Amino acid sequence: MPSMLDAVVVGAGPNGLTAAVELARRGFSTAVFEARDTVGGGARTEELTLPGFRHDPCSAVHPLGIGSPAFRDMPLDRYGLEWLHPELPMAHPFDDGTAAVLARSVAETAASFGPRDAGTYRRLVAPYLGKWDTLARDFMSLPLSALPRDPVTLARFGIAGLPPYTWLMRRFRDDRARALIGGLVAHVMAPFGGPASSAIGLVFALAAHAVGWPLPRGGSQSIADALTAYLRDLGGTVHTSYEVKRLDDLPPARAYIFDTSPTALARIAGLGRSYDSFRYGAAAFKIDYALDGPVPWTAEPPRRAGTVQIGPSSRDIATALKQASSGTAAPEVPFLITAQPSLVDPSRAPEGKHVFWAYGHVPNSWQGDLTEAIERQIERFAPGFRDRVIARATAGPPEIAARNANYVGGDIACGAASGLQLVLRPRPTLFPYRTPHPAVFLCSSATPPGAGVHGMSGHNAAKAVWRHLRKD
Repeated sequence: MPSMLDAVVVGAGPNGLTAAVELARRGFSTAVFEARDTVGGGARTEELTLPGFRHDPCSAVHPLGIGSPAFRDMPLDRYGLEWLHPELPMAHPFDDGTAAVLARSVAETAASFGPRDAGTYRRLVAPYLGKWDTLARDFMSLPLSALPRDPVTLARFGIAGLPPYTWLMRRFRDDRARALIGGLVAHVMAPFGGPASSAIGLVFALAAHAVGWPLPRGGSQSIADALTAYLRDLGGTVHTSYEVKRLDDLPPARAYIFDTSPTALARIAGLGRSYDSFRYGAAAFKIDYALDGPVPWTAEPPRRAGTVQIGPSSRDIATALKQASSGTAAPEVPFLITAQPSLVDPSRAPEGKHVFWAYGHVPNSWQGDLTEAIERQIERFAPGFRDRVIARATAGPPEIAARNANYVGGDIACGAASGLQLVLRPRPTLFPYRTPHPAVFLCSSATPPGAGVHGMSGHNAAKAVWRHLRKD
């Protein structure tokens, strides 16, 4: 290791690794330091239940990963990353035994909403079809970092996306579309009434039509492993089992980039109360299952979907989000996001068996047990589900926070996605990746564009860092 590195990255999650890759590609000497004994952050794969059952402790399905401008500019396929597409990206079952779907096809998606809303949905997404590459780059980049490639489309998207989802809901006459798109908003635990919450639902829907909602072969660990291998080929180094408690624990460098929570950054870098106003949001209660067969969904579409949302009405979803975000008790009827990786990747479980996970939203730092409520909801749409459970591994907010220090209080979005903090994070500033320390930067999902395994927070932060390095 040289006596003075150009950049040191703290945290080997997707954003930290992406920042390191971007800097190493430009010839800067770069090293990554990770507290755990493996890389990955929110993109890990582990045997949580039984031998041979490979689960993703956090993220599993990656529409923003395959659609990420940062990842698309890297040869990650050479390092083992292969995307697998389920027949349907997502399904949303209802109590009458039917389901709406988010399909690759706009027509199939619209038809599942019923005749009164099919045309409304087609008109909603039509201006952006075929424009994912430029829209994603413009939407997921900090405006000051680059001029929009398609300012007209971005402006049109802003007009549709900046209002709260409660406004967008009014365009639909029936609840099938409202519930499915509302569930998309809930993926980042954003209350429906928050500014720009419509944009979240639109981005996830457009991603399905443009690039799908795939899973990496072998699990989410494949993403982190590919980034790490690419970084090493570029001359970067990665050090695991290396906990950083203060800047003095790190080698001398011209810049330090933190893939951590703002709380940890302030503590390690000695920034005092710089991020005291940053708010953490609702948490997740997650269960990973080993099953002796596929989930016995009543409706047919969920049997083909990589992701299944469980929340029969937009009101149910909004209530669950509100209770998890503002209350102290977990919702009695939680909204669930579930994933079925082994439907498309048989390597994730022994022959004839399956892995499956589900999580519901609960208040930050909640310490109760949501298992019964979660399984009651799954049984509602898949009678006999419990009979197929071989083993389960539960993780409430304390366990989630213990697995990943960025998830303060079990908040897997690394910061509340509500109010102005959805768009101005980690604090109101035009330069979110900079900190009060001139050589210290933040690149975690606490910065724009926020939660998700897409690497764009790391990509955007790396731009700020290399501008700093060029000035030295």
